[in-house]
Amino acid sequence: MKKNISTLTAISFAAVLALAACGGGGGGGDSSGSSSASSPTGASAPSAVTNLTTPQYATGSFQLAAFNLLNQQRQQCGFSAVADNASLDTAAQAHAQYQATNNVFSDTEIASNAGFTGVTYDDRAVAAGYPRNLSASGVSGGYYTTATLTPSQYGQQLVYDWLSGVYHIAIGVWPITAVGIGEVSTTFNGFPAIWSSLNMGNLQGKTSGTPLTFPCQGTTGVAYSAGGESPTPPNTSGNWGTPVAVVGNLADTIVLQSGTMTDTSGHVIVLQLLDSANDPNKILPAFEGVAYPSAPLTPNTVYAVSVSGTVNGTAFSRNFTFTTGNIVG
Repeated sequence: MKKNISTLTAISFAAVLALAACGGGGGGGDSSGSSSASSPTGASAPSAVTNLTTPQYATGSFQLAAFNLLNQQRQQCGFSAVADNASLDTAAQAHAQYQATNNVFSDTEIASNAGFTGVTYDDRAVAAGYPRNLSASGVSGGYYTTATLTPSQYGQQLVYDWLSGVYHIAIGVWPITAVGIGEVSTTFNGFPAIWSSLNMGNLQGKTSGTPLTFPCQGTTGVAYSAGGESPTPPNTSGNWGTPVAVVGNLADTIVLQSGTMTDTSGHVIVLQLLDSANDPNKILPAFEGVAYPSAPLTPNTVYAVSVSGTVNGTAFSRNFTFTTGNIVG
């Protein structure tokens, strides 16, 4: 069981989305500054990239477990599988080491700190050989735990953590083609400490059957309680419950209008509704909305979800059931 949950750093996709929508490169994956100004000296910018046919992660590793679980969660709800990319792996591993070395969970790096490889996700990816024109972003975070788990269990836990975040659920639903995963294990006050980063690359333009949701019909084992996300989702105090992401194509605009979860006892939970129009943190893109309970759900419980809104002004509704597990994200 966890001693402390680290702060999961915020996803900063706005610059990447703008580039993808405009079809071209140069910008970074973090809104804190211009990546062209902060790129490490000598970073190359090849025009093409080849993903790996099979992941290069070792059997039983944190990375392989995280990669497999992420793809399983994505594909069961109709989102495309992602491939391992060696350059993104290099960038993610370097940032995981940077966090561990400097004892900080952060999306960005400071040039004067040990282990610096680039300010933003995009900078670090380019420094590792990933094409600037494809753009990269990502998530970072980790946790301290009183339990000694296997590397595979640590990897799965962090994926569930990210998927339980209102701003981090994007790793499960964005139309990307490639990821890279890095992880470093240390100790903190005698307890295991996990430092990790996941780089995402190459947004694509089309997802069939949109809008899609995650969770979706039949999803099981998702975290019933989440917390430690930065920035904190609106209208929460302490932990919140399983978020539901509603995702269209890159050119779509999702507006959420209603959302509820109902447990098997008939208790109805009115969900918080967040999309690009009302997100005070300006993190959600136009093609993604998130509906979430402001308090934790009950573990190992079936919930019926009803969510509705518009896609480009056309009404939609989605109704499905999912089951929580006993995981705290």
